[in-house]
Amino acid sequence: METEAYLNRIRIVLVDTQDGANIGSVCRAMKTMGIEDLALVTDRTYDEDRVRTLALHAADVYENAKRYHTLEEALADSIFTVGATRRRGKFRKLSSYSPEQLAEKISNLPEGKISIVFGRESDGLRDDEVAACASIVTIPTSDRFPSLNLSQAVQIICYTLFRNALVYEPGMVSIPHEKARESAKEMSDHLENIGYFKMADERKWTEQLLSDIVERAQLTGEELRRFEKIFRKAELIALHKRGEDA
Repeated sequence: METEAYLNRIRIVLVDTQDGANIGSVCRAMKTMGIEDLALVTDRTYDEDRVRTLALHAADVYENAKRYHTLEEALADSIFTVGATRRRGKFRKLSSYSPEQLAEKISNLPEGKISIVFGRESDGLRDDEVAACASIVTIPTSDRFPSLNLSQAVQIICYTLFRNALVYEPGMVSIPHEKARESAKEMSDHLENIGYFKMADERKWTEQLLSDIVERAQLTGEELRRFEKIFRKAELIALHKRGEDA
């Protein structure tokens, strides 16, 4: 696949951006690197003049942007979802990609939309928004002043992807983000039916882990069906065993 077609599958997702001028700057940062698929997760109304002034000749990126009420809606058709954040916390991801590692990962992914999510200018992505993504990307910065402007962060990621864009050979098609979430819920249902969960919130974090693993593994539909079958069969065996012991 040519570089242009390769970059067309990258979607930049902005969550609740506060200032239209920053959206305009993001549009310019994206278009200079050949990426034009923008999604806005917000109910805000922006000053069109502020957006267009900063976007300059990239205003078409804003005009063609898709709008969503929730992050889950924006990510539903993606095969790989990544949240851009530098903060770590108890319930955040255990590992993260650098921009270079993310570019390498994407170059080896099968066909499908890839969404990279950026949070608010003031405080970035919330924990639940990071949890909605399968992985995270962190831009290394100085400990003395680690905060990046939103458009700067987008520019760094887009530049890294553009620089590392490779000829991509289409092959297998992976399941989308929404299907990974549905499958994780089904597998967790099987675990719950055999009394696997003992602690508070254990199901919630197990379901999140399964969803992240399924999405990062880039399973095909057939591979996912076989994976689900393992959990379904384990439940049947456990219930049958209990019946024999009763």
